[in-house]
Amino acid sequence: MKPITYRDAGVDIEAGARAVELMKEAVRATYGPEVLAGIGAFGGLFDISALKGMQAPVLVASTDGVGTKTKIAAALGRFETIGFDIVNHCVNDILVQGARPLFFLDYIAASRLQPERVATVVRSIAAACQAVGCALLGGETAEMPGVYEPNEFDLVGTVVGVVERSQIIDGRTIRPGDQVIGLAAAGLHTNGYSLARRVFEGWDLHAGIPELGQPLGEALLVPHRAYLAEVQRLQAANITLKGLAHITGGGLVDNPPRILPPGTALDLPRGSWPIPPIFQLIQRVGQIDETEMARTFNLGLGMLAVVSAEQLDQALAVLGDGAWAVGEIVSEKQE
Repeated sequence: MKPITYRDAGVDIEAGARAVELMKEAVRATYGPEVLAGIGAFGGLFDISALKGMQAPVLVASTDGVGTKTKIAAALGRFETIGFDIVNHCVNDILVQGARPLFFLDYIAASRLQPERVATVVRSIAAACQAVGCALLGGETAEMPGVYEPNEFDLVGTVVGVVERSQIIDGRTIRPGDQVIGLAAAGLHTNGYSLARRVFEGWDLHAGIPELGQPLGEALLVPHRAYLAEVQRLQAANITLKGLAHITGGGLVDNPPRILPPGTALDLPRGSWPIPPIFQLIQRVGQIDETEMARTFNLGLGMLAVVSAEQLDQALAVLGDGAWAVGEIVSEKQE
């Protein structure tokens, strides 16, 4: 009987090594002098001595995944943007508390590692990290036959950032009368894909859709947008951000209440911002009611920012196109 090897069991160590070789240059391009050990080390080392200049630095961390958007990427054979999805999602999650990213870790798992595909995904993660000024400190590629279906993969990321304790944004100063600004989403971002895939089951992802102005697959793959630059512009203009809500799973129904103090609610009138065509198409084809749409998708608003009424006009001027006054904080009894 021929001896059984790890490759016979479905795990190709050489493929993993090949993937690392293809990605390492892009990963190292994200390193600054604070990275003491990264790719190839058992654990990434990040020198935080630069934080000594802060009065009371607080580390902020978040982990999330891209979800079934990976199935769209796999179906189209397009992997050059999916890394932006995971990085920007995680960065936005710590941004709502006022944190800037320091470093990022990724996890890619598949039934069978395809080195070129993995390298393409990681290169996109590295590019996204460079765009927001954080290091891709490390990660993991896992080959798990029998756990994942053939040609499928999973993508997860963890970000660690920092904020001055005195500058944490936690919503506690939000009051009735404060105004809500909506920042435009690029598309579905990374949520609602299980429902969208059900709606478009059997559709040709390569076919052009006139009302979208592009093929359906392209519209579904538009990467998650990061809002770090917009928040930093507001802060540089001395706009007091009373609260920030990242519109992810749970949509416009479940996310905004997470930042509201007791006794307050959000009045978000439909029609105060433009609903992108992709959401209109999903709703029409799937015959989905308004409430289900709002609790599943961002409906064109990727981030909500709460400011005082006195600073609303200034904030909108700083943000420019793609930002709208979409609502107001009210007393909960008015709802």
